[in-house]
This record gives sequence, structure tokens and C-alpha cells, in this order.
Amino acid sequence: MQTLPVYLDNNATTPCDPRVLEAMLPYFTTHFGNAASRAHAWGWTAEEAVQQAREEVAALIGAEPQEIVFTSGATEALNLALKGAAEAYAVKGKHFITLQTEHKAVLDTCRHLEKLGAEVTYLPVDGRGTVNPDDLKAAIRPDTVLAAVLYANNETGVIQPIADISGILGEHGVLLLTDATQAAGKIPLDATSEGIGMLALSAHKLYGPKGAGALFVRRRSPRVRLAAQMDGGGHERGMRSGTLNVPGIVGLGKACAIAADEMAGEALRMAALRDRLEKALIEKTGARVNGEGAPRLPHVSNLQFPDVRGADLLRGVTREIAVSSGSACTSANPEPSHVLMAMGVSEELAHSSLRFGLGRFTTEADVDRAIETVNHTVRSLHAIYNQ
Repeated sequence: MQTLPVYLDNNATTPCDPRVLEAMLPYFTTHFGNAASRAHAWGWTAEEAVQQAREEVAALIGAEPQEIVFTSGATEALNLALKGAAEAYAVKGKHFITLQTEHKAVLDTCRHLEKLGAEVTYLPVDGRGTVNPDDLKAAIRPDTVLAAVLYANNETGVIQPIADISGILGEHGVLLLTDATQAAGKIPLDATSEGIGMLALSAHKLYGPKGAGALFVRRRSPRVRLAAQMDGGGHERGMRSGTLNVPGIVGLGKACAIAADEMAGEALRMAALRDRLEKALIEKTGARVNGEGAPRLPHVSNLQFPDVRGADLLRGVTREIAVSSGSACTSANPEPSHVLMAMGVSEELAHSSLRFGLGRFTTEADVDRAIETVNHTVRSLHAIYNQ
């Protein structure tokens, strides 16, 4: 029987934690009620489960339960945030700010808003992948509605100075939307104290199910207003109509509760494994860290491998380890990573970079197997090229 590759693509998706699955199962069968059915016990049971999940999500990110809007995932949450803000604040202006290194869920939505008449400033980042606060300050206009800044990059793990950014934006009355899909459950977040206006997250990035996510919408001053993008029933306080995915929401809540309990120890273990991986591959292959010197998520490593062709490298390693050369949402695109290119990485090195996403179930043996596989592949390719 063929041995499966080691899974090191946890930024693309994570396996569902068995504890999460166990919490979800009753809501497919015995507790199958609609959370909006408030006339009988089946509906009450479902509503109570949704409320518990709302509290668990809120606790993870430093929010109040009533500030959580359930969605189908982070992409829908980001669409709701951007399009909903564009409509709700149209009187104020039509200018938005974001980073060149954002996830496509933000970049593509901004392109859509531009077609509708919005103006978007796409800020550059430095070689580490971080935005210059002075660039942000200079980009703000009287008609700026919102700035969308990724909390931690999905390809490099680089963490932006969100509290500093929100301070700058707050001085000018500009909302901050942050995509915290990779950060939530991995590092401490506090949407309230960090001055975040809206925050998106997704269950399947933190060992929950696919198809469930949430948008934090700030209710305390300054309160954020949104125009609904899905009509029909007025669910989620009028911001997102549709029958709630109760099993998925329960799973999201449970995943958040587990992450809150285990985050500190998990982060230490992940950072140690990441450092082990990087140290070995730097020594053995001459690899370089993309985003080196910047604060990074503990479980993410993006390494460039000079003097090898990216397609050859990826083809050689993926028989043994599941990794990627960029975001899962752009894997069908043969173009080099827009994130790495924005950081000043050459097209050649962007193609020959690999993203390693470690996870809750990654072991030391998995990391050692990855080191061996990548080292063997790089050395074999060098030998072939030099023939």
C-alpha cells in the first residue's frame, strides 16, 4: 500500500479536528432543526447551539457575541464587508485602500468595486512584506471609506502591525477591515482593543468544517454600518439572510473554543517545528526565507530555492509532501505569486518558492521527512542541470 504524502499545506485547509466533528454530528441528525424556527423545541435547540457558537467565536477574537455574523466562509465575509461598506458609506466617499499582497478575495472584490465607480489605492510592501505606515497615512483622503489589510499573509505568514494601522485610520475616521483567516486561532487577537472595524475568518483554516465562517462587525463606537448583500428573511440581524448552516456553525464554534484553549502551547510547538525545517533547509540547500526579519505566524514558512526551476521542484517534492507554491485560490494560475513579486522577489525565485503550512497534527517525523525530500530533490535537480 502506497504511503500518503506528508500533509504540509495547512494554509490551504486543515483537517477537521475529531472533537469538532463529534460536536457537529448531532446537528445533522437528532438536532436537525432550523435555528429560525422559534415555535418548537427543534428550533430552540438549534438556536441555542448557534448562540453558543457565536459566543465561542467572539471569545476567540475579543468581540461581543452580537458582533458576529455567520457566513459561508471568509470569502463571503470579505465580500459582505467591502460591498456592504461601499453601499452603506456611499455618501462619505468611494475611495478604498488595500495592500498589493492581499488575498484574492479582497483584491478581486476591490476590482469589482472599481467597475462600479470606486477608487482603490493598492499600497506596496517592503522586502519583508510589511506595509509602511507613512505610505498608509499618505494614501488617506477625505473620501476614504475603508482600508483592507490582511492580518497575516496566507503565503508568507507575515503579520502586519494592525494596532498601529488602526490607530492611523482611526485618526481620520477610516474603517479597518482585516482578513484574519490565517491568524485566527493561531495567535492572540483582540478586535476590540486593536481598533478593528471588521474581521473575517473561516472555520476550515482552524480545524473546523468547510462552508462556515464569520464576519466581526463592530457595534461599539465607532459602530460599523453595512448594507446587506443577500436579501430574504433578514437573518443575522439583517446583514446576511439565509437558513443558517447549524452543523457548520457548531463546528466553527467548537474549533474556536479548542483554539482558544490550546493556542499558546500549539504556537510554541509549531514555531519549534518551523525553525527546525528552515534551519535544516537553509543549511542543506541554500534556501532563503521569504519574509525573513518580519513578525510571522508560527506555523508558516515560505522558502525560495535558488538555481532550481519551480515546476521541477514542485513536481519532485509533492510525491512525498503536500506543499504549495502559493495560495490555494491561485493554484490554477501559472503566474508567479503576486505576494512574492510585490515583496521584490524575482519572477524566477517566486516560481521556485515553496509554502510549508504546518499544523496541529504535524509531527517532528513529518518535518524530518520534508527536509529529506526537499534536500534530495534540490540536489538531484542541481545534478541534472549540471550534466
